[in-house]
Amino acid sequence: MKVFLTAVLAVSAISVPGQLAGQAVATGIDKPLTVAGQAEAMQKDFGLTEQQMNARLKSETDAAKLLPTAQKAAGAEFGGAWYDAAKQKLVVGLAGSSRVAAVQATGVETVAVPKTAAVLAKQKDAVDKLAGKAVPAAVSGWSADPKTGSVVINVQAGKRSQAIDAFVAKVGKAGAVTVREVASQAPQTFAAGTVGGDPYYVSNIRCSIGFSVHGGYVTAGHCGRSGRVRGWDGSDQGDFRAWSFPGNDYAWVATGYGWWTVPVVLGWGSGDKLVRGSWEAPIGSSVCRSGSTTHWHCGNVTGKNETVNYGNGQLFYGATKTSVCAEGGDSGGSFITGDQAQGVTSGGWGNCSSGGETWFQPVNEILQAYGLTLHTA
Repeated sequence: MKVFLTAVLAVSAISVPGQLAGQAVATGIDKPLTVAGQAEAMQKDFGLTEQQMNARLKSETDAAKLLPTAQKAAGAEFGGAWYDAAKQKLVVGLAGSSRVAAVQATGVETVAVPKTAAVLAKQKDAVDKLAGKAVPAAVSGWSADPKTGSVVINVQAGKRSQAIDAFVAKVGKAGAVTVREVASQAPQTFAAGTVGGDPYYVSNIRCSIGFSVHGGYVTAGHCGRSGRVRGWDGSDQGDFRAWSFPGNDYAWVATGYGWWTVPVVLGWGSGDKLVRGSWEAPIGSSVCRSGSTTHWHCGNVTGKNETVNYGNGQLFYGATKTSVCAEGGDSGGSFITGDQAQGVTSGGWGNCSSGGETWFQPVNEILQAYGLTLHTA
């Protein structure tokens, strides 16, 4: 799996300081439509007309708004949630039957699941601890699956071995596990050498800005280095104040030297995208990514709280998985659904010619970790 080191223009979005991961900011959620560039990417990548694209974004926005209320109604029986694109509805899993009516009254569908989200999260945490750092290279990562109540171990196709079976047996002590074959390519970070465009630079690495915060911007942790950051024109832009990788993949840069933050994601000549908040999109929702190498590309949110194996003992916990492609130089860039910030590009496999998958670091976790506040339009 690759990490994408890249540069994207920052976004401005207001959110609550110290906001918990998974919570969202209500500002501007009723204006989710895309702009040129992002709209073209969604229509191309999803095969949608403009009318279909706008209807989908409206439905996904409604689902994101319903999730906190539905989760509260589910109480201790909450077993996870996901967006059903075919039905255009939010689905909430329930590990019990006493809260079905209350949850359905919020406007969502319900389905029975084997375990509560809290129990499954503890099991996934236990797998993380049992796995340690010595993870077989053919294991791309793992994640909790609320539908089966198990932790799914992703093994690269055609690479099952005795070492893999021993690893599965070891982590299986935490509870039910399922082995799933995935792409034969290993995940890795997407670094790129210094090239032209609209990046920021640190040492000889190019990365993308994720989202503007008051006083600077957030980006990927694997881009983090001590010392000065340079802007697209080579001039001093700011300094890394903090970064975390592996484990997490987030960082923030304090800007200065005449640079300021703006409430947009760069539109690459097709109109910049305003950011109005950070409602967390459910699994199944569409999501788009802006990066300095491959610009706009879109796909779906396909998993949450995944552990990704970048190899050499570099594990990334709490990742959100997508079907969006990316390439070298895209690291740190913006993931956005409608006008709601989702996260910063971490890594993946594949490319934007033949396809691939990409993981991102959720933005709300970065805000909470560093006490930052997004700018919004």
